Amino acid sequence: MQHRTKHEPSSSLLEVILDPGETLLAEAGAMVARSPSLRTEVRLNAGRGAGLLGRLKALLIALLRKLAGGETFFVSRIEAPEGGWVWLAPPLSGHVRHVRLQGETALFSAGSYLASAGDVDVKVRWGGLRAVLAREGIFFIEASGVGDLWITSYGAIEELPCDGSLVVDSGHLVGFDASLTLKIRSPGGGLTGLMVSGEGVVCELSGRGRVLIQSRSAGALVGWLAPLLPP
Repeated sequence: MQHRTKHEPSSSLLEVILDPGETLLAEAGAMVARSPSLRTEVRLNAGRGAGLLGRLKALLIALLRKLAGGETFFVSRIEAPEGGWVWLAPPLSGHVRHVRLQGETALFSAGSYLASAGDVDVKVRWGGLRAVLAREGIFFIEASGVGDLWITSYGAIEELPCDGSLVVDSGHLVGFDASLTLKIRSPGGGLTGLMVSGEGVVCELSGRGRVLIQSRSAGALVGWLAPLLPP
């Protein structure tokens, strides 16, 4: 699928050109403008092949995430009967990165999903206690299959190879291959540091795969703004 990102790095705008018959899924609310020939439909993204229980679970997750201020995980299905173009933009200032999936599975932090196309299955995955401690929310975004995926971050996105182990500050983790194992610890390795130092929590990834990090932390931005806001 033809695409390009404009106005990087701070004000990224994704332009996608759809040929006749092509379909694009995008995070609900991400669309800036589109050609009038396109058709759009907002739907719950429960993942491909989800049955009734799967859809009910996805609906509950969507409501919880909406209350928590994250993605609703409703998506816009954009169809191009005659071809056309669409512009998409993330909510925060930062990078839009294209990820080409070729049969592998990758996990991404909450809020990083922007759009996908092709034979790509995107769904939520329970992250458990490790996701909460890593400040990634309760859920991860799981993407698998073959096709195009666009993710976004606060700040620029860098890719790091992991061959053995890699330590990343929890506020800067964007995504990683599902083949990697994620553990949460404090830099000092002690339980006290893990429990009382939010700034000290780090993610240790082990195995072989790729890791995506962002150059800025949304949590740090919130911490900087909080004292400046009126009571």
